[in-house]
Amino acid sequence: MAGVREKAAFIEPMLLLAADSLPNSPDYIYEVKWDGYRALAIKNGGKIALRSRNNNDFNPRYPTIVEGLAKLPDETILDGEIVALDKTGRPSFNELQNVRSSDAFIFFYVFDVPMFSGKDLSNESLSTRRHILEQQIVPTLADPIRYSSDLSAPLPDLINAAKQQGLEGLVAKHRNSKYESGRRSGAWKKMRINKAQEFVIGGYTPAGNSSDAVIFGYYANGRLHYAARTRNGFTPASRLTFMKRFKGLEISECPFVNLPEKQSGRWGQGLTAAKMISCHWLSPQLVGQFEFVEWTSDGHLRHSSFVALRENSKPRDVFRE
Repeated sequence: MAGVREKAAFIEPMLLLAADSLPNSPDYIYEVKWDGYRALAIKNGGKIALRSRNNNDFNPRYPTIVEGLAKLPDETILDGEIVALDKTGRPSFNELQNVRSSDAFIFFYVFDVPMFSGKDLSNESLSTRRHILEQQIVPTLADPIRYSSDLSAPLPDLINAAKQQGLEGLVAKHRNSKYESGRRSGAWKKMRINKAQEFVIGGYTPAGNSSDAVIFGYYANGRLHYAARTRNGFTPASRLTFMKRFKGLEISECPFVNLPEKQSGRWGQGLTAAKMISCHWLSPQLVGQFEFVEWTSDGHLRHSSFVALRENSKPRDVFRE
């Protein structure tokens, strides 16, 4: 019936397809690949709900963002990313995990509006949705809400700039794309420039009462595959914290289907049966962000380093990007 508005409620965010390169075409817009927490802002019945991509409640954790959304029109859904900026102004996931929610450098960068004032916009083009977002919504909102603007420069220049500034990567979205809730259709693509991704932690090697290295991998065809182990990126305090997180997760059987390996490989990342004797195995429930130089020809990571735990990521969604 004409004039009836829909109620805003949680939807699964549209997903991005990982790519080795981005389409260089005027049919696409380009944005920064923010290194933070994906989130939806939902205003229903006059109340703001800030939800993670897994529908967890972010309101208590980020009250300043909730306050900044106060004038969001009723029955509206915004899609965006909660980001912490370091002292140089660069996104930092490590900062995001360790700062207080009241700190001034946490922002909510919004980039889409699947619903506006009770009207479902998911079948409208991305260009239409972003025009509404930029012209009619963002001007009514307060800090720390920011608009994730288009990057207006040739793609090769954007890639070079992202490398120089140490950004995680870039995103390309087709201007005519619909908002496909929960889908990874390829209309939105992401490319990592400085290499990093999520991995599932499936074990560790101990060092006294602490942990020495974590053992991690990714899912393929429903099975967990070993990728690497690393002792880099930890402090003495974080190692002890990890041991607390490991309590209750220890299991007797190795969770990685491709272990043991016959050789340790050129870079020493292979886990042979002899090396596995000192390993402790974990139920694959923890997801971490790791940086690395490259994938080796034998399917391992070279020079990997732990960055931070990803509290809102599902282990089964972690694959080799």
